[in-house]
Amino acid sequence: MQDSPLEFPCEYPLKVMGRATPEFRSAVLGALPPEAGAPPVAERLSRDGNFVSLTLTVRVASRDELDGLYRRLHATGLVLYSL
Repeated sequence: MQDSPLEFPCEYPLKVMGRATPEFRSAVLGALPPEAGAPPVAERLSRDGNFVSLTLTVRVASRDELDGLYRRLHATGLVLYSL
């Protein structure tokens, strides 16, 4: 994408939200490509503890790679929202 404000490769912060289940964190980390390694993850529960947001920073080489990452995250069926 020519008009993207991002310059690749770059460190890209992801925020992923879903239901607070034991599977959510592992599904999100499992959707990352192997070369992403194990990025640090900040976790925050909603006020009532029903939902959780994970914030992590990954290195992406291109817009296509970033789009693919978002597709893999949502394909888990556990991600309700991502930024």
